[in-house]
Amino acid sequence: MSDVSVLRLESVRKTFGGSVVLRDVDLEVAPHTVTALIGASGSGKSTLLRCANLLEEIDDGAIWLDGEEITDPDADQDAVRRRIGVVFQAYNLFPHMTVLDNVTLAPRRVHGVPRAEAEERARELLERLGLAEKADAYPDRLSGGQQQRAAIVRALAVRPRLLLLDEITAALDPELVGEVLDVVRGLKDEGMTMVLATHEMGFARDVADQVCFLDGGVVLERGTAEQVFADPRRERTRRFLRRVVDAGRL
Repeated sequence: MSDVSVLRLESVRKTFGGSVVLRDVDLEVAPHTVTALIGASGSGKSTLLRCANLLEEIDDGAIWLDGEEITDPDADQDAVRRRIGVVFQAYNLFPHMTVLDNVTLAPRRVHGVPRAEAEERARELLERLGLAEKADAYPDRLSGGQQQRAAIVRALAVRPRLLLLDEITAALDPELVGEVLDVVRGLKDEGMTMVLATHEMGFARDVADQVCFLDGGVVLERGTAEQVFADPRRERTRRFLRRVVDAGRL
């Protein structure tokens, strides 16, 4: 299985109301790598992630997870989603449940993990991400950064094969961004396979093994972080990065 891409998109097309949002997108994500999706708002980054997790149905093309075509009509979509962790920019924690209950809900209800085992793993993850003392707290008692870290713990609790991160720092105050990005760096060091959509260009440059620049629903350029950021081939990529630099974001 090591020579099989964890995630592969082939000629994926997605439209909304007649507007093409993804246009013949090809993407391969190797095991234990980080792929960063960059581009202006509306370029298709979030839609690509939602299609990869089958939250959006594609109009054409195909998607594979570990060599299995998950867009096949006969594929068990619930089983697929159990293998993929997703963290959105909105934390989506259940406000009436403690952090521990938020984290253990899916392992217990979806994966059938006994409560004691689910809570043991949850507490281990909360400890690793600096939230051990918040296990019994409710989300409204946490800072934005703590809530986002709790959302990441929740995604990791089901032992995902692939982790999708959609602008996870977009809703955070600037001083909280660093603590969440440090978590992602730690996951990379542990070998987690991740695809992340981000406006944090410096972070993408530092952490990504592969960078894809999307423009108008097309993967206009892809390469290593060094190649894309230091020597982009396409003029459109160069213009985008110049604006990023002028805005002080790289």
